Amino acid sequence: MAGLFTTIETPNNIKYEQPLGLFINNEFVKGSEGKTFETINPTTEKPIVAVHEASEKDVDLAVAAARKAFEGEWRLVTPTKRGRMLLKLAELFERDIDILAAIESLDNGKSLSMAKGDVTNAAGCLRYYGGWADKIHGQTIDQNPQTLNYTRHEPIGVCGQIIPWNFPILMWSWKIGPAVATGNTVLLKSAEQTPLSALYAAKLVKEAGFPPGVVNIISGFGRVAGAAISNHMDIDKVAFTGSTLVGRTILQAAAKSNLKKVTLELGGKSPNIIFDDADIDNAISWANFGIFYNHGQCCCAGSRILVQEGIYDKVVARLKERATQNKVGDPFHHETFQGPQVSQLQFDRIMEYIDHGKKGGATVAVGGERHGTEGYFIQPTVFTDVTTEMKINQEEIFGPVVTVQKFKDVEDAIKIGNSTAYGLAAGIHTKDVNTAIRVSNALRAGTVWVNSYNMLSYQVPFGGFKESGIGRELGSYALENYTQTKAVHYFLGDSPF
Repeated sequence: MAGLFTTIETPNNIKYEQPLGLFINNEFVKGSEGKTFETINPTTEKPIVAVHEASEKDVDLAVAAARKAFEGEWRLVTPTKRGRMLLKLAELFERDIDILAAIESLDNGKSLSMAKGDVTNAAGCLRYYGGWADKIHGQTIDQNPQTLNYTRHEPIGVCGQIIPWNFPILMWSWKIGPAVATGNTVLLKSAEQTPLSALYAAKLVKEAGFPPGVVNIISGFGRVAGAAISNHMDIDKVAFTGSTLVGRTILQAAAKSNLKKVTLELGGKSPNIIFDDADIDNAISWANFGIFYNHGQCCCAGSRILVQEGIYDKVVARLKERATQNKVGDPFHHETFQGPQVSQLQFDRIMEYIDHGKKGGATVAVGGERHGTEGYFIQPTVFTDVTTEMKINQEEIFGPVVTVQKFKDVEDAIKIGNSTAYGLAAGIHTKDVNTAIRVSNALRAGTVWVNSYNMLSYQVPFGGFKESGIGRELGSYALENYTQTKAVHYFLGDSPF
């Protein structure tokens, strides 16, 4: 069995102590069944280290610790103190930015510069919710001179949280921040592909002064630990970010167990719409960033570029040129924009979609092949000659693959834009304010960017329409997911009965 810690030296010569155990009740412990699993470096396809695997029993232990904290010490901690702990945690993230970023690049494969951006934003998110902790207010309602009516926004309780592998440390902060700020306790399961940064961040939780049991972090597989969280009778709420397929399973499990509250941030097949009057240089830059950022492993990726027929040929030519300029390679190299896909499974899945597009009649304008011979690298790929009903235009590929489709006018753009089961995000590129507002209002998407793309902020809510999810993360809207409203009626007069 593996130990609880090991020393790792990253390719950019950062040496640090990596936790391997499950973080339960403020201590790293071994898994109860003695199982471990390896996390793979997607750049080299070689193991990095083995971490302890959580079983259903370990989920029970973590939930028990979270419940004890919620019913005990944590309830007595003032909102101001909760906020200070989150602020301290944000400071620790910033102190250890080089370590956390190197872990992300090693374990996930994203470029080091993007990984540093993720850590910076994660710290900002924690600090933002630290500021919210003592500002969760109810209302007084003047209903009758003989009554005092008021509302309280109370924490839900023990929250199970399941995060994805594409933004490990960022999703960690998106989940932990609002849950803890509102007074809940947490059991968070990292993705089995990328467990390392979540475990390192757990060290910082203890250092920041959180009481035992408030934040518990486990590594494990969805079919075991994730299922145990979803079905657990003593978890009051579950939050999940990942695929729509798994989201459906979690929603069913919540309904069949204790009807726990559920928020889901799921898949997307987002349109990025370029009108004839758009600034083409600006639109191409954002379209390229919209799909190839984070290797295309982004739920809100602009994976369908819709171009008005008057500039279609020009945009296709410019997009082909721009895509070939993206630097694909070692995430620790300073020029790298696109690293490897996260795993062999994900690599194979994306290549299957590319093959399906080729056989289905679409044209590969750029890419369409593996990049290099080692690591899970895929060339930035652009498909043209696509139709709305094609599989590559309907299903989430979650990789560096984009389709380009022609449209006639505003109504056609709206129709095609809304033509999938998803509704997470969209982009619009135009100089006409009326067009921008009209199309933004008509698109069934939770986020719409105008003359930009992928510009997320922890102050602004994020979530999906249709099959892209339930509820909102980020901003003040996320607080609603972690509180429940209690109405109190205080009668001041004599009984009328």
